[in-house]
Amino acid sequence: MLDTKFIRENLEAVQKAALNKNRKVEWDKLLDFDDRKKELGKKIQELRTERNELAGDRGQGTGDREKGKKIKEELKKLEEEEREVNKELNRILLTVPNVPHPSVPVGKDETGNVEVRKEGKIPHFDFTPLDHIELIKKLDLADLERGGKVGGFRAYFLKNEGALLEMAVLSYTFQKLAQKGYTPIIAPSLVKEFTLFGNGQFPWGREEVYHLEKDDVYLAGTAEVPVTAYYSGETLNEKDLPQKFVAFSPCFRREAGSYGKDTKGLYRLHQFNKVEQVIITTSDEENSLKFHEELQENSESILKDLRLPYRVLLMCTGDMGEPQVKKYDIETWMPGKNAYGETMSNSFMGDFQARRLNIRYKAKDGTTKFAHTLNNTAVASPRILIAILENYQQKDGSVVVPEVLRPFVGKEKIEVKQI
Repeated sequence: MLDTKFIRENLEAVQKAALNKNRKVEWDKLLDFDDRKKELGKKIQELRTERNELAGDRGQGTGDREKGKKIKEELKKLEEEEREVNKELNRILLTVPNVPHPSVPVGKDETGNVEVRKEGKIPHFDFTPLDHIELIKKLDLADLERGGKVGGFRAYFLKNEGALLEMAVLSYTFQKLAQKGYTPIIAPSLVKEFTLFGNGQFPWGREEVYHLEKDDVYLAGTAEVPVTAYYSGETLNEKDLPQKFVAFSPCFRREAGSYGKDTKGLYRLHQFNKVEQVIITTSDEENSLKFHEELQENSESILKDLRLPYRVLLMCTGDMGEPQVKKYDIETWMPGKNAYGETMSNSFMGDFQARRLNIRYKAKDGTTKFAHTLNNTAVASPRILIAILENYQQKDGSVVVPEVLRPFVGKEKIEVKQI
């Protein structure tokens, strides 16, 4: 969330940011409500001072009780109006997106994203490669039909080496980052509404989130939601920052905005498992941008360990999301698509989420400041399995297991079952 002081002092830049992120904001109402809030605050303070003075006079036997009664009634009326004004002001403030970093390209949609680099060698097969749907059927690694029967559209069962491969890539990634000093954490998928406002998914992305109305909780689409809210409402000490987490959680997304897209296979699902990186640090932008690059390096190192070709995109304003200051996406090569497909997303949020979640820290100079937050997908499965299966397939229909995953899977190759 951006505060009103920052908005007023940088109004042109903030309005431009909203325009470039394709978001409409009720700017006139926002400013009017902010003015009214200040006026009410001033009047209320004056009346409280007058009330306190009268109370002091009454203690000496000289107070005006009738006047005190009128002040009390007027205060009650103004305080009620103040609550309504604050409510409306906060409603509008929650719709103001973050301001992108100057290095972010301006663009309306994904066509404005900029390719930063490509890594790895795209495989060239001397046979006609299969896509992951054909491979999982041939090798009996998943059951999409029975998944749909049991769980509905976009549901699935992973089985045999498909299940082992998912556990392998998740466990490998989790251990790798824990060994780098990230605190390992298993995060809840059931979250309260404030966490989704806090991370910036609400109010914009409400239709993407499953709501369990009876219990009034939501299913999180990423561990970013609960882990970023871990310190909500708390004031940390600068000496204890940064806090770095590697978090595992099941994730749930309605995919309401993707009707007709990627309807087959394991690419776009309602439920999946993910290892997420989250950093909470000081409000030093230069330092935070270094952490942003650290997160990026972590994700790329996993793909390099898996020996998968990929490319890095710097996301443009219209495709980066409302809370982000700067965002990279990683797309991994998928032979079945004959194209790169998104597998990781790396975001620097500035203090946008910390303000919404009230995460502060006491700085060395004694001041209290809002923290910076960052998050990045380390690995998400089963989407990453698409790239593994398709890039590692062999002419005989088998799939070689990436070397770093073999201790977890227990074999070097997944072969067609002999009947």
